Amino acid sequence: MENQSIQDVVSELLTENGDAHSQQAIIEQLKLETSPVDLALLLESLPFAERLSTWDQLADSMKVPVLVEMRTDASASILYDQEEDVLLSLFTGINADTLLELQDSIPDHLLENVLGRMDEEQQNRYSAAQQFDDNEVGHWCDHQPLVVPAKTKIKVVMRLLRRHLPPHSHVIFLVDSRGNWEGTVRINRLFGVDPALRISEFSEDDFPSLNAKEGIYSAADKVALSGESSLPVVTESGLLIGRLDMGTAYELQSEKAESQLMAKAGLDEDEDLFAPVRKSAQNRAIWLGINLMTAFLASWFIGMFEATLQQVVALAVLMPVVASMGGIAGSQTLTLIVRGLALGQISKANLKPLLTKEIKVGALNGVLWSIVIGLVAGYWFDSLWLGVVIGVAIVVNIVCAAIAGIFIPVILDKLKIDPALSGSVILTTVTDIVGFVAFLGLGSLLLIG
Repeated sequence: MENQSIQDVVSELLTENGDAHSQQAIIEQLKLETSPVDLALLLESLPFAERLSTWDQLADSMKVPVLVEMRTDASASILYDQEEDVLLSLFTGINADTLLELQDSIPDHLLENVLGRMDEEQQNRYSAAQQFDDNEVGHWCDHQPLVVPAKTKIKVVMRLLRRHLPPHSHVIFLVDSRGNWEGTVRINRLFGVDPALRISEFSEDDFPSLNAKEGIYSAADKVALSGESSLPVVTESGLLIGRLDMGTAYELQSEKAESQLMAKAGLDEDEDLFAPVRKSAQNRAIWLGINLMTAFLASWFIGMFEATLQQVVALAVLMPVVASMGGIAGSQTLTLIVRGLALGQISKANLKPLLTKEIKVGALNGVLWSIVIGLVAGYWFDSLWLGVVIGVAIVVNIVCAAIAGIFIPVILDKLKIDPALSGSVILTTVTDIVGFVAFLGLGSLLLIG
């Protein structure tokens, strides 16, 4: 696939003029040139029947690596179509880390059988990971870092390095006799030193670490910002259970970005492009229902001013302007705060000055644009008071949007709810209601009352 895009290959596999022989030739070429990542993307891009056909033609040695790279729903669609004995044969010999990646895709009745075929070391590693929730770094960390007892001599460590050096390894983690983390030594400090010295003499005791119960995305951000290729993962009692390396950290950051993007539309990042119609409809219906409730709530507030709207039609024409200005102003503040929370920049200490600053920004923009919109509306409908009404409503809504844009994500974060997922839905409801009540309420007082 080096010289072809995924779209080109999909087109060739799905072309009505293509015969089975030519499609087989394409797949054979793919197996020689394509990485598991690209093959996973290809399978996800194919309708279900063609996906299964292509899957059946892959070598067994390639299937598990490809499954690991696929989204959960897409990989599950393949596995649930396979015979039980085929799956048991496919998963025999996989390690604990691979099983952790695939456990949500493997049918429940097969998971225990697959686990039972693993050796004792891998079973223990899988069980250790299950002690942590799947959103905690202890569940996903690499359990094979470079670890040696703190009393080990340099010559023994150098022999270990010549035999085995995992990817993203620039440090060695030191432990005591109970496996508790004692410090870290950079590998480049060991070259040219006396081989009879103990490695603990070169330890960095202030090397950063990750709590095993820390959230995976927070841990990934810490690794990315640390400047280190990996950080140790330690339990609250001090036991070293593994590490989180920069490769995994960047993958997690990418996964988080995709999750937030999909969540804005009420979707799951694991949703299959060719998932069954009923399943896709069910997944999307939930957020459509939430949106419907918020829309009815906004409509109820509008209904309170039905008499006003009947007398002053111009208010109905201009209502979307008020709601839209508040919505965009609030989303700007919300985005800034969500980013600040993700980077750990926001605390109780700086929340008040941040709120003051955003209110001032909202007031300045509100006054500026209220003058512009007020003049346009007043001239359009030949009504000075209508211009005043919409101008004041714009200022009120933009200032309230700024306040909501700060407090909504902060409160959601305190409640352990990702503000990037649901903050925009709540914010839109707030700005719509505040905008409509301010605009129609002032309209009732100044234009009718």
